[in-house]
Amino acid sequence: MSSFLQGLLDPKKSRLAAVHMKSLSRRLRNYGLRYDDLYDPYYDLDVKEALNRLPREIVDARHQRLKRAMDLSMKHQYLAEDLQAMQTPFRSYLQEMLALVKRERAEREALGALPLYQRSIP
Repeated sequence: MSSFLQGLLDPKKSRLAAVHMKSLSRRLRNYGLRYDDLYDPYYDLDVKEALNRLPREIVDARHQRLKRAMDLSMKHQYLAEDLQAMQTPFRSYLQEMLALVKRERAEREALGALPLYQRSIP
C-alpha cells in the first residue's frame, strides 16, 4: 500500500480518518458491538474458520452482543448511557486468529495443497 494511502487511513495522521473512527465508535457503542463483530462468517470462510478456532466463551460473548444489537435495533432503542460508556468497540478478539488462518491458507496455496475448507453449493 502506498505511503500516501496509509497516511490517509491512519487516524493518528489524518483528520478525516479520525472523524470516521470516532463516528464508527459512537455507532458501535450505541448497540454494544465491537468492530470484529461486523465480520460475517457466511461471507468469508476464513472468518468462519477463525471463529471455530476461538475459545467457546469468546464466541458466545460475540453471539450475545449480536443478539442484543439486533434486539435493540428492532425496538428502535440504544443501549443505556452507562453501558455505552463501558463498551470497547475497537478491542480486537478476532484479528490475530484471522491473520493466522489467512497465513495458513496462503501457505497451503503456495505449496499447491488442497484447501482445508471450500464453499460447496448444495
